[in-house]
Amino acid sequence: MKRVFAVVALLCILAAGQYMIVAKFAIRHETLSLFDASRQRPISVDIAVRRDYETKANLGLWKLPIAIISNGNTVKATEYSFLANVLAARGYLVASIQQDLPSDPPLMTHVGQQYVGRREVYMRCEANILFVLNTLKGRQQNADYDHITLVGHSNGGDVSMYVARQHPELVSKVITLDNLRVPFVRSDHMKILSFRSKDPHFLTDPGVLPTPEEAKARGIDIVNTGARHTDMSDRGPDSVKEHIQATLDHFLRDSAISALAPADTTSPMIMNPADY
Repeated sequence: MKRVFAVVALLCILAAGQYMIVAKFAIRHETLSLFDASRQRPISVDIAVRRDYETKANLGLWKLPIAIISNGNTVKATEYSFLANVLAARGYLVASIQQDLPSDPPLMTHVGQQYVGRREVYMRCEANILFVLNTLKGRQQNADYDHITLVGHSNGGDVSMYVARQHPELVSKVITLDNLRVPFVRSDHMKILSFRSKDPHFLTDPGVLPTPEEAKARGIDIVNTGARHTDMSDRGPDSVKEHIQATLDHFLRDSAISALAPADTTSPMIMNPADY
């Protein structure tokens, strides 16, 4: 009997391991090295997309929702795979943009100025996002470029909120991880989810967060993680990332546009691992 239990346990472990492999290889990753000639600026973009939904889009059977991830200061765009994989698993075409370059001036804080003097940085990142969206239109026509989701950590979260304020006609959802400078958009037509840290070294500027009454009235979801500001990337502990992933997955499922409902992840992403 013990031998039977041991065999069953081994089979369960193998099945779980196989599913992890399937989940990993079901999402296609690609790095695009773009160049905006009008600004003489290189832009690196990490693409993540579920293979089966990309195939459906290529056949004209599905429109891929778009998600843009903007990195925090000094963090690489590739260090948000824990977010990109959740979005891709839900059927999104995910573009993680490296918003800053080593040649860019250091990010400075000017107390007393709007957005602590970082408007030019946000405008530069806005131009990056618009350029990447235009590039993606030429690569994947069967995607929804009219209801994009913006995601960002720290400075990237401020970029996301700033672009949502500038282009409310394009943005349907904003997801931030501890943005500190740009006030939240108050809109009945935009879903907002924000994960907040508990970190004395990174304090949110006055007026950025909505009041509890405003958040409730506008349907803005504020999640206090208790985590450090710098833990909200792939560098953070698994416990923090898993909590964020679960909450994000719930948010995407519940706030989906009916015509672009996220993919059902209760079943395996691909039916036959040998196909890939």
